[in-house]
Amino acid sequence: FLTMPQEPVIAIDRVNHYYGSGRLRKQILFEVTSEIQPGEIVIMMGPSGSGKTTLLTLIGALRSTQEGSMKVLGQQLRNAPNSRLVNLRRNIGYIFQAHNLLNSLTARQNVQMSLELHDQHLTRREREHRAEEMLEAVGLRDWRDYYPHDLSGGQKQRVAIARALASHPKIVLADEPTSALDKQSGRDVVEIMQRLAKQQGSAILMVTHDNRILDVADRIINMEDGRLSNLEAVPV
Repeated sequence: FLTMPQEPVIAIDRVNHYYGSGRLRKQILFEVTSEIQPGEIVIMMGPSGSGKTTLLTLIGALRSTQEGSMKVLGQQLRNAPNSRLVNLRRNIGYIFQAHNLLNSLTARQNVQMSLELHDQHLTRREREHRAEEMLEAVGLRDWRDYYPHDLSGGQKQRVAIARALASHPKIVLADEPTSALDKQSGRDVVEIMQRLAKQQGSAILMVTHDNRILDVADRIINMEDGRLSNLEAVPV
């Protein structure tokens, strides 16, 4: 049987990005071109201030594409109407450096809230059940009724992973997800993310400075001074 080539979930072609205007206008991204395939785990490295987070927010439809082509899940983001961007965000899971949990909600409620935003067709009971399943998958079943201030840094980041993956997104964008964690906790959360994403067929693009987790990647790309290059081999 011949298998049809899959369309990339992210296709970036000659994207430039600027901050400021007039004499203060500064170019941050230069002719960035890349593709990410379904189910692929890609790590983006590079020094602080090189444009990694800017590119992540463009891919996540959290910032407008100014120049070039940015196609995510087959949708062109440049000049896209707001309604298209809102629908697209429902297919993307975000994991941030600061886990961004709501302190007034329990672990289960934080995960459930993501399902309320993404999966409109689930009943309340189904959302509760899915949230509990995801917390069990990240090893936090017994902590589901705890509030964020009663959880460790590693546990909070696991809740953030459960929240990001609960709606079975096609893309997961992670910005420095291990930076506040010790070596073992960082390793744990990345392996959980890798396992769940592979089970769900999600593509992961992760920004990190953490050399200890590079082996989870299928491919590593490097951003320096706003320019993207491929690192061919994954360091062992």
